[in-house]
Amino acid sequence: MQVETVSVDSSFLPIVLDFRDVLEKMNDDEFEKFCRQNPDVEIELTKEGELVIMPPTGGETGIRNFSLIFEFGKWLEKNPSGVGFDSSTVFKLPSGAKRSPDLAWTTNEKWNALSAEERKKFPPLCPDFVVELRSPSDSLLNLQNKMSEYIENGAALGWLIDPLEKKVYVYRPAAETEVLDNPKQVSGEPLLKGFFLNVRKLW
Repeated sequence: MQVETVSVDSSFLPIVLDFRDVLEKMNDDEFEKFCRQNPDVEIELTKEGELVIMPPTGGETGIRNFSLIFEFGKWLEKNPSGVGFDSSTVFKLPSGAKRSPDLAWTTNEKWNALSAEERKKFPPLCPDFVVELRSPSDSLLNLQNKMSEYIENGAALGWLIDPLEKKVYVYRPAAETEVLDNPKQVSGEPLLKGFFLNVRKLW
């Protein structure tokens, strides 16, 4: 199998810090304040206590992210059974990790079960549907582990879209990961009835 070599700009690589000692002295509100004080970077926290700092995306990735959210937004407008979130939303997963998918959706039932205060802060839930869109600086293995983490924490459907290799990895609970090689589209059914994404627009 021929493996495509991807050129990586080191200025866009994530920074991973061991944050465990600091976390012992920092509560959720203080962590949220820390994130809001650094709005120019995306901050995530692994369940092991590692702080992952991602710099802003490049132009091509930004275009793909915009196209992804635009297409999903059109479906959501016609199917208001849940709420959608962009990549700036941090979710507090049951495992203790704090993650920001590139796109997320959860049912109205799960969202409405949160208090008004919980909705204003980092929502303490795992979305029902999550999407990660690989950029040239992303490790495929790290994203695959992240997708598995979403499923383990309660997500019903996850897509890892890899424009670099033109593949889509589909994750569902209690099922093997489905790998689609250069598909024309990917289906969100049965969870997202009638949602079909033309992924070739993202290549």
